[in-house]
Amino acid sequence: MTAIEGSVALVTGGSRGIGRALVAALYERGAKKVYATARDPRTVTHPDAVPLALEVTDPVSVAAAAEQAQDVTLLINNAGASVNANFLDTPVDDVRREFETNFYGPLLVTRAFVPVIERNGGGHILNVHSVLSWLGIAGSYSASKAALWSMTNSLRLDVRERGIEVTGLHVGYVDTDLTAHIDAPKVTADSVAAQALDGIEADAYEVLADDISRQVKAGLAADPAVLYGQLAA
Repeated sequence: MTAIEGSVALVTGGSRGIGRALVAALYERGAKKVYATARDPRTVTHPDAVPLALEVTDPVSVAAAAEQAQDVTLLINNAGASVNANFLDTPVDDVRREFETNFYGPLLVTRAFVPVIERNGGGHILNVHSVLSWLGIAGSYSASKAALWSMTNSLRLDVRERGIEVTGLHVGYVDTDLTAHIDAPKVTADSVAAQALDGIEADAYEVLADDISRQVKAGLAADPAVLYGQLAA
């Protein structure tokens, strides 16, 4: 079982939305230190957090962050981008940009911090996926999150002998500033953070943080027409 109390965590994208809620929840559960990363660390508002500059797509920035945060035992790959590029007519560079942030970013950060966590006696990695990891209705965003989900499943096998557990978090719409324009049922960022930390403490392989994620996951074994109503129309 992974203990939050006394841990040293690093949360990418820790200045807003789910990331900000995770930083607060980690301190509430007794984390000793939480590094909250952002492109501009001045946007980190939690009074106890350690602001840390990080651009997850930049190997130099990732290496610098890992050098500064040598005491980390819990890594949360939360930073992401939403371009929703269409595969047929959006510039390919936009598709690449989404993968750089949502897939290669967590890969770079994980590669940098796995040796750190291992040297500190082991710990935990949480990767923030999406219900759209399983539902390809958002173009390149869905594809990039599906790739991250697959990477998480592989990493779980790769790092277990190093004393590191891995959890994947899936969630649909979360009530943050990024979804303010969307009229759909939403869960709160605080609820998602609480469920994510419950999953870490239980060494859960996956956390499904809302009804839509649970429904879609349950339907993955069905014919694609069940998930994609357009195909059955």
